[in-house]
Order: sequence, then C-alpha cells, then structure tokens
Amino acid sequence: MTQIADQIQIRNTTFKNRMIKGAMSEALANAAGEPNHLHLGLYEAWAKGGLGCAITGNVMVDWRAKNEPGVVVIETERDLAKLKQWADVGKKYGMVQLIQLSHPGRQCPKGLNKETVAPSAVPFGPMLATTFATPRELREDEIQDIIQRFAQAAAICEKAGFEGIQLHGAHGYLISEFLSPLTNKRQDQWGGSIENRMRFLLEIYQAVRAVTSDNFIVSVKLNSADFQRGGITEDEVIQVFKAIDAAGIDLIEISGGTYEAPAMAGAKSASRKASTIAREAYFLDFAEKIRSQVQCKLMVTGGFRTAKGMNDALDSGACDFIGLARPLAVETDLPERLIAGQDVRYAVKPIKTGIPFVDKMAIMEIIWYAAQFKAIGEGRRPDPKLSPLKVFFKYLKGNITAVVKGRVNSRKSA
Repeated sequence: MTQIADQIQIRNTTFKNRMIKGAMSEALANAAGEPNHLHLGLYEAWAKGGLGCAITGNVMVDWRAKNEPGVVVIETERDLAKLKQWADVGKKYGMVQLIQLSHPGRQCPKGLNKETVAPSAVPFGPMLATTFATPRELREDEIQDIIQRFAQAAAICEKAGFEGIQLHGAHGYLISEFLSPLTNKRQDQWGGSIENRMRFLLEIYQAVRAVTSDNFIVSVKLNSADFQRGGITEDEVIQVFKAIDAAGIDLIEISGGTYEAPAMAGAKSASRKASTIAREAYFLDFAEKIRSQVQCKLMVTGGFRTAKGMNDALDSGACDFIGLARPLAVETDLPERLIAGQDVRYAVKPIKTGIPFVDKMAIMEIIWYAAQFKAIGEGRRPDPKLSPLKVFFKYLKGNITAVVKGRVNSRKSA
C-alpha cells in the first residue's frame, strides 16, 4: 500500500514523504515585495513539523501586478541573498520547496496597482465589480514580456537553491484567465480555440525550461473546473492536462474554482456527492478520471482531514501527493502526527465575519489564515479562535494604507 510516509522522486529530488503544503497567501512581505525573517520563521516551523514539500504562496513576477499587499515579488536578483536563506530552511530539514510563480491578471483590488490587465477587458459580475476594476486587454508585446518574466523569476529561484517552481494556472489568475472562454475573448493566436487559449501556459512552460537545468522541477496548478456557466469545459480541461503533460511537466496540482466561484475553499462542498464527501478530497474524482491520461505526478489538495483518507487516496493510485493547506495554519506539526496515525485536530470551518458581502467573496479564507502565518513567523503559536471580524478590519486598514502609498508613489514618479 502507498502511504503518506513513503518517499518518492521527481527528477533528481527525493521527497521524504507524500505530503505537500499547498500554496496559501502569506502576505508577509513589505511594500517593495521583499521576503523577510517572517517567511523564514514560518517555513522553518513547517519544515520542523515534518512536511515533505512546501509550495509557497503567490509570488508575483511583475511588481506592477500584485494581487494583494504583502506579496513577494521576484523580478531581479535584488533579494537573492534572502531567497537563498529561505531555500536553505528547507534543505536544513529535508523539506523540498517550490516557489509558486503567478500573475493575477484582473484579480487585483481596485487602487492597489496603477492598472489591471487581462487577456480581454471582461469585468467581474455585480457582486465583485465594486472590488475589482475592469481590466485592460493585453497587447502582444506585453504577453511576450510576461512569459519572459515567468522564466526570469524561475531562473532566479533555481539560483537561490529552490528545488523547483509551480506555475499558478488556477483560481482565475492570469494563466487561468487565458484558458477560460469567459475571460478570454481574443480573436488572435491567444484566443478562440482551446489550442490557442492554452498557448500562453505552454509558452511559459517552454520559456521556464529553456533557462533552468534538467534537474529543476517545474509544476503547475490547474483547475479541474471553473464552476461557472460558460467556462472551460471538462473536455477542454482534459486537453490542457494532456498537452502540458506531453510538454514534460513534472507535477500537476488539481484544484478548482475562481474568486467568483471559490470551490478551492470548499464553497461547492454542499453539492458534492455523499460518496465524494466520505472520501474527503474535493477533487479526487477528477484525479481518478485524468490519472490514466497523463504520465506526470498528480497532487490533490482540498478536503483531506484524516490519515486514512489520505492513505486511501494514495493507495487508489488517483494521486501521488496529498496537498494540505488550511489545517497547517493552526497545526504546524500536523505531518508528523498524520504519519503517526493521528488526524487533524481542528475542523476547518468557513471563516465568517457576519458581513454578508465580505463573506460571499470568501476573502476571509485567505486573510484569516495569513494572520496565523504572521504569528507563526514571529515565533508565536497560531490561534484557532482568532476573531475573523478583527482580522478583516485590520486587513482593510492595511489595504487602504497600501493604496494611499501607491498613489503617492505614482504621483512622485509621474
């Protein structure tokens, strides 16, 4: 039987077990997007807890396109020394680390950046239009620039000592926006057919491969579905999985949803079949469907809560890795406990402020956990009873401050 404690290898890197921390927003960087001691403290805590691998939160490839305040940005070797320290934290404890590289596309709060860009100028629906501006359509030269930004950031990550990177192609960010017909209305080589819509992802992958070594791991996070009417179809999703697999991707993390339909946070769990709920993982059914059609390693994240559920998923052959996210925000020693046969201590519940429009956006599923990460990074214990309302108002204050500073800096540079 395949178990969570079993080793596995990708290229020349050995993962000491099958548990990977899925990407979660840390929001710990300064206004310049620099990593710091908080990142080191946070990832050291997870490494000490026995994780086989950690995928970082969103790391932006363009300072002009940040999805939130406090996000790390890698454009140049400016922060190479600190990145090397971060990579060394994993090596010290035998924890593989993959940097998640991302461009948010249209999913940037109003005022945070000078402008937002996307494949097409498609606005959000009424519920989120007050938060996110209508983006400007990218020009051909800008698309090529972004592709090279992903490659440049990946090369820096390898130089710093990280074992690999993950391309964020899910959850409605830029790569995902190119894949979806709802957000990609282009009539050129980047839009229309699924072959054109997946071109952006494939060219980013090829650009990354061209500037990194044969031993560098390149993975991608993809949606099994957008859960939106008129979005990418399951047949098209399967074509994307098969195409990126054929191109040579090492690992695909299976997820789902967007800001407008946040299945990645369990928002669609109520509609899942009882048999699927019993098996815990949100996207395990799709993993079983795609397993026979791709050769690369597969990772399923979302919903796992018991050692038995994880071991059963691995033994079924549907996936090679178990992705853990929110439980690790309040239990940094969870991997060691799971290997010992124990289960998650704290049930993951929706984080609610009591403010309807805030709770509908599922934004608390990001910022409440980010507050826990800061505590861990500072060497404090996480607090499972932390007030969501208190966290939200602190976040709102930080956003307003970031927007004001951004506008002042823009005027100075104009």
